[in-house]
Amino acid sequence: MKKKCWPEYFEAMFLGKKNYEFRLDDFEINEGDTLILEEWDPKTEQYTGRKIERKVTYVGKFRIDKLFWLEKEIMKKGIQIISLK
Repeated sequence: MKKKCWPEYFEAMFLGKKNYEFRLDDFEINEGDTLILEEWDPKTEQYTGRKIERKVTYVGKFRIDKLFWLEKEIMKKGIQIISLK
């Protein structure tokens, strides 16, 4: 599975600082699959040619109506993803 990745997120993953992806659930991906992230520059609207391949170890799916918080709180404050080591 190939997906675009903006430069700041690509670089963080390339440097080993980021080990997660936060994506819209509009494609099928499972544990054991390989995700290929292709760096995409939104300013030039072109791929840079850099790619990273990562094995999927966990897929968590969330629906806004099934989260722990009220939708109005999510809309007001947003959601953060925390990477742990």
